[in-house]
Amino acid sequence: MKGSVVSSVKEAPVKVLRRLLDSPGIHQGPACFDGLSAKLIERAGFQYCFTSGFSMSAARLGLPDAGYMSYGEMLDQGQQITEAVSIPVIGDADNGYGNAMNVKRTVKGYIRAGFAGIFIEDQISPKACGHTKGRKVVPREEAVMKIKAAVDARTESGSDIVIIARSDARQAVSLEEALQRSRAFADAGADVLFIDALESKEEMKAFCEVSPLVPKMANMLEGGGKTPILDPQELEKIGFKIVVYPLSLIGVSIRAMQDALTAIKGGHIPPPGSMPSFEEIKDLVGFNTYYEEEERYATSLDQLPSTRG
Repeated sequence: MKGSVVSSVKEAPVKVLRRLLDSPGIHQGPACFDGLSAKLIERAGFQYCFTSGFSMSAARLGLPDAGYMSYGEMLDQGQQITEAVSIPVIGDADNGYGNAMNVKRTVKGYIRAGFAGIFIEDQISPKACGHTKGRKVVPREEAVMKIKAAVDARTESGSDIVIIARSDARQAVSLEEALQRSRAFADAGADVLFIDALESKEEMKAFCEVSPLVPKMANMLEGGGKTPILDPQELEKIGFKIVVYPLSLIGVSIRAMQDALTAIKGGHIPPPGSMPSFEEIKDLVGFNTYYEEEERYATSLDQLPSTRG
């Protein structure tokens, strides 16, 4: 009996994520922006996902990823996502929403919200998508102290959350500065390194040679970003351990909604092949599970005819 109870307990998401980072091969993680998109990623068989600040700002606010989303809004949206799925979720925490002390608060908040990993970047406020113009970064020493603060917050919380240190210095300063920052982030205790908006395979190779024992993340920004789009096998050969796809789900959702609205405006509904059936939608959002659980708690009164007017 005792053994069956133990076997039914699910492994903590952060342990799953750390095992992925230690396992052979490269691991793909699409971006989600709400509970439904996270569920779709999980159902598709992916082993982890991450939250995209770009997509969350677009979906929640209808605004660009230019620092509009606050810490509280990102945390609220993120907790809805972690509660919707059982796979590990890596949370986009922008630049930590302030100085090193703010970073500590952010990390502790993301831990309580159920995230298995967290991104901390070195942009100034207001930050923006790393593939857009005008990127600026804080001084290197300040950026390193933020990563140290994140590591300290993890220790103080008794957590093992995966800390991903991101640099946007490639666009703001130079490739060499981004590489030096990555080395310093690794020395400060970062678990994964990430330079956004690398511009060639040669730059990607140079990045993967930095602190070779620390896993590297690749960002395949779809639709025209600065980084070459490579298949997972080629990324693995270069030296990457995880690869993320930030815009696929929000992008196809936008196009599908535009097409549906065009059909409705023309007096039609979207054709059957363009959307799931009502039964499929109900199953996806959990109606069938809800009905099963509702039956467990039904009482004899639930079976009586209603006496209400």
